[in-house]
Amino acid sequence: MAENPKGDQSAPLDSARLYLRLLGYVRPYRMVFALGILGMALASLTEPLFPAIMKPLLDDGFSGKSFHSSLYWLPAALVGVFVLRGAINFCTSYALAWVSNRILLDMRDEMFSRMVKLPTTFYNNSTSGVLISRITFDVNNVTSAATTVLTALVGDTVTVIGLFAYLFYESWALTLVALAIVPCTAMVIRVFSGRLRRVSRGAQHAMGDITHVLGETIEAHKVVKVYGGQEYEKNRFHQANARLRGMNMRQTVAASATVPITQFFGSTAMAVVISIAIYQAAGGQTTVGGFVAFITAMGMLLQPLKRLADVNAPLQRGLAAAESVFLLLDEQEEEDKGTKTIARAQGALRFDTVVFSYPNAERAAIDRLSFDIAPGETIALVGTSGGGKTTVANLIPRFYRPQSGSISLDGINIEDLTLESLRANLALVSQDVVLFNDSIAANIAYGLRRHVSREEIVKAATDADAMKFINEQPQGLDTLIGENGVRLSGGQRQRLSIARALLKDAPVLILDEATSALDTETERTVQAALNVLMQNRTTIVIAHRLSTIEKADRILVIDRGHVVEAGTHAELMAHNGIYSGLHRLTDAQAHLAEVEKSPSLDGAAA
Repeated sequence: MAENPKGDQSAPLDSARLYLRLLGYVRPYRMVFALGILGMALASLTEPLFPAIMKPLLDDGFSGKSFHSSLYWLPAALVGVFVLRGAINFCTSYALAWVSNRILLDMRDEMFSRMVKLPTTFYNNSTSGVLISRITFDVNNVTSAATTVLTALVGDTVTVIGLFAYLFYESWALTLVALAIVPCTAMVIRVFSGRLRRVSRGAQHAMGDITHVLGETIEAHKVVKVYGGQEYEKNRFHQANARLRGMNMRQTVAASATVPITQFFGSTAMAVVISIAIYQAAGGQTTVGGFVAFITAMGMLLQPLKRLADVNAPLQRGLAAAESVFLLLDEQEEEDKGTKTIARAQGALRFDTVVFSYPNAERAAIDRLSFDIAPGETIALVGTSGGGKTTVANLIPRFYRPQSGSISLDGINIEDLTLESLRANLALVSQDVVLFNDSIAANIAYGLRRHVSREEIVKAATDADAMKFINEQPQGLDTLIGENGVRLSGGQRQRLSIARALLKDAPVLILDEATSALDTETERTVQAALNVLMQNRTTIVIAHRLSTIEKADRILVIDRGHVVEAGTHAELMAHNGIYSGLHRLTDAQAHLAEVEKSPSLDGAAA
């Protein structure tokens, strides 16, 4: 199932099935939840006791007649009722809050677990803001629908039933008049439910837009400053913020309108009941106590009825949020039909007439591509941008799957290997270094499932020529490096990624433009570390700076998804074809860059 960034085109799921699925998350905690519901029901059943106590108190206590001494216990009974209700409500609130927070924990864990297993294509079609909003914002509304709404429905429904039972006991005729408000209230709730659901869905997407703009602006803050994009970003954020405000106000209108309409029906019914009761009192058909008790019970009906009307808003918000949450949970994980495993691969790779096209692309990125790599061999892929080099690098770890042809590792089709086994034999170093806001040591040892000693981390960092700058950090290997290593230079970050690959010690290494973002001096240092990393490994090097791959065992020139030239550096230069032309061009660009940095040129300019 593809991610729908807009979300408004997805068909709403059936409310009953959606709610039943939500209640499935309550099942592990059903005992605590049942106790909470039982407590709420018991507290609600005490509601009719108040008017029941008022009737004998008024009829016998204020009639001017002598009354029995037992009436003195009625005030104490009144206090007892409220103390009992308070104790039950406290225990109930705690139990239900415990269940609600456990559900919140479980759902977030499940969403995150599913998210990290989703295929690359899902992330290509999604925005990070929407995903973050689902896990941080939407799930809160879901748990509200699963617990708070249900408990309100149970508690207030029991209260309403108990009060109506008492009213029937007092006067069935007057109660039938009061019951007229029930279908009217139900009609109001039905009318506003659809609108609340639609607006709640819109509010979720607006929150996703806000998170998206925030994330992009924070990540690209340097670009925003250099290119003067502050006003543009402020306008983008304001528009997203204004959309959210508009959706929230629409929710408020729809939710708030139900209350006065419901209260109008309730007050009308009460007015009719009072009129009839006055007529009955004049004819001696009811007592003062009976009248007051009936009116009191009717008045007590208004609050639970109001809350039942109010519960529609969080219910619809929760169901709309549940749609969003379950869309993520129902996304298909990376396909992994492989059954074979390799403990440690030899490193023989083979591409056999591989064809791959990106969605909606005009031509294939890889078109019947075939080549072999022997164990321990270093192969360089070069060519113009868009030729298919990075696509090759993405196909080997099965980030994407070819439409036809096959890729094999040690003679086994990688589709037949489990993803865990395949990727355990691969290491990747790219120009887009990804580091985490953790210690240097934790970043070097990232993802390894075995215990890693301090000595192993130090050795990997030393081989990557990283220990010198690490020792200069305040806490050495334990220094926190900030989000994506923001406190380190580009060369330092790249050497940490090399140390990570060294520590993994995978037999197949993919270097995707690993030095393209570095200056010439830093590139030499990093290239030296890469040379250590490449020893005794099958290596695929993708590079624009052709000077870095001259020592490769073979160089493949990729153009429009085909191998158009192949050979060593010397053979291709002698051939005087595409490679030699690219090499001369990169040499000229490198020379120009050196000239621009020349001190003599700076002095002449001065």
